[in-house]
Amino acid sequence: MAIETELEHKVQTHLKFIYPELDEAEVCQQLLTLMRLDKATPTPPNHQNHWSQKDIIAITYGNSLLREQEKPLHTLHGFFKNNLAGIINSIHILPFYPYSSDDGFAVMDYSKVNDSLGDWVDVEAISTDFRLMADLVINHCSSRSLWFENFKLDKEPGKNYFFTAEPTDDLDSVVRPRTSPLLREVNTPSGTKHVWCTFSHDQVDFDFRQIEVLYEFVKITRLYLDRGVKIFRFDAVAFLWKEVGTNCIHLAQTHEMIRLLRVLVEHAVPDAIIITETNVPNHENLSYFGNGNEAHCVYNFSLPPLLVNTLITGNCKHLKRWMMSMPPAQIGTTYFNFIASHDGIGLRPAEGLLDEDELATLANTVNMFGGKVSWRSANGSNKPYELNISLFDALQGTYKGTDKYQIDRFICAHAVMLALEGIPGIYIHSLLATTNDYERMDNTSQNRSINRHQWDIQALEDALANQFSHHSKVFKRMCALIEKRIAQPAFHPNAVQFTLQLGEEILGFWRQSHNRKQSIFCIFNVTDQEQQIEMAEINLIDTEHWFDLLAEQPINDLRGTLVLKPYQAVWLTNYRT
Repeated sequence: MAIETELEHKVQTHLKFIYPELDEAEVCQQLLTLMRLDKATPTPPNHQNHWSQKDIIAITYGNSLLREQEKPLHTLHGFFKNNLAGIINSIHILPFYPYSSDDGFAVMDYSKVNDSLGDWVDVEAISTDFRLMADLVINHCSSRSLWFENFKLDKEPGKNYFFTAEPTDDLDSVVRPRTSPLLREVNTPSGTKHVWCTFSHDQVDFDFRQIEVLYEFVKITRLYLDRGVKIFRFDAVAFLWKEVGTNCIHLAQTHEMIRLLRVLVEHAVPDAIIITETNVPNHENLSYFGNGNEAHCVYNFSLPPLLVNTLITGNCKHLKRWMMSMPPAQIGTTYFNFIASHDGIGLRPAEGLLDEDELATLANTVNMFGGKVSWRSANGSNKPYELNISLFDALQGTYKGTDKYQIDRFICAHAVMLALEGIPGIYIHSLLATTNDYERMDNTSQNRSINRHQWDIQALEDALANQFSHHSKVFKRMCALIEKRIAQPAFHPNAVQFTLQLGEEILGFWRQSHNRKQSIFCIFNVTDQEQQIEMAEINLIDTEHWFDLLAEQPINDLRGTLVLKPYQAVWLTNYRT
């Protein structure tokens, strides 16, 4: 009997758990062949960081920027090269494949680029100038895909690719982010089947119990690596494995599947990164780190609702308590921080962190500022799931109403996010201070479309050239903020972070570089009133020279008082790069 290599042993160990009824050696060989891996491929070292403080990921749709007679991916590439080179080094292009609904997340063909956006040449061109992040929409695909058409005809490929259940099954405990019926009735030559649809009836869930489904996704993953993708976003991965009679979320096979895919990916491209997208309560989200052998990064979903709550109430107690409870990510893993994305502000990650009255205040404030509330089904009842609004509009005031501090509040939010432990992700519409798009929301009848504006590139360039426009003001301040951030070793995603106790109106935390040469004390007035703090409370080392990176001025009196204007951010450092 041949001796297993380390790679074969790892793959077969995962396969034994997920597919105990199959010949793991045979399946392993098929997976290695699909991934084009030699069984003797050396295992990359454990616990290596594939990131630094220079990593900033911009989040965008392929058609967020439009120019007549030009492919949107080409337009997007040009804008980032001309305006953000040296500031943003990574781009997450949201699903750029042919799709039927949900702005790309109902994929019809994983192997193609949507003709309306461009082609693989355009995608690869972006990957030569920026680190490319792409979605692996792994839980479901479009009901108009060839696979599902074949499912309805009992044909291959696709005949057994989709999860089915019976209406009489015990489905009461199934956790879902939607209120639509879970099962979709479909007629096939072998009889009526009821297909599982976690999200919508146009998004039909895969059945990963069928090994052919895994083979398909390994082929897709290899294709994306070949096309320049270095960062994979595993979309809605928490729902991947289903078992009737369970809640069908975070099942053990799901975690094992992520570990298996990671082994294959990192042996193919050692510096590739997997980020799991699991919009769930914080303790559940953290489980996707595994033992440092699962996701490289997890979305920090609790940050958006907690930070927005902090800035509309002027009280940071919940944000501070959450920060103190967050374990430092071990080397080789880190958090993916964001405060705005193509989706709304999720409320599930705030469960247990904000009480019902606080969540209601947050929802009411978003409604007051023109946003919408989306709902989910849980144990037979509906609960608020997501706040749909552009971040710029969400921060136009406090729970008391609008005020004059919108831009300062917005910049303060990003100064917090950019300083936190983890890799920052910045939505393109935050860079551009885009406001609510009511027309697009009305046209699509989808709440999320309120924050998915498509800019005419000429109109955008005109707005950015107008120094009096809020778009220009925010864009310049955001770029300046990012430029300062990426130059600081203490902002490495895994650098030490320690929460300061400065009261409820002032948020503070300390970062320290790996070599301990640089400290940065990050201090933020989260209220609409001037705040003061004695310098002695920050406990700066008085033998060091201190400098405010954001105000670009020295701090000469360590026994004096630090006066903070409404929503002012301060980054105090002892080491200027």
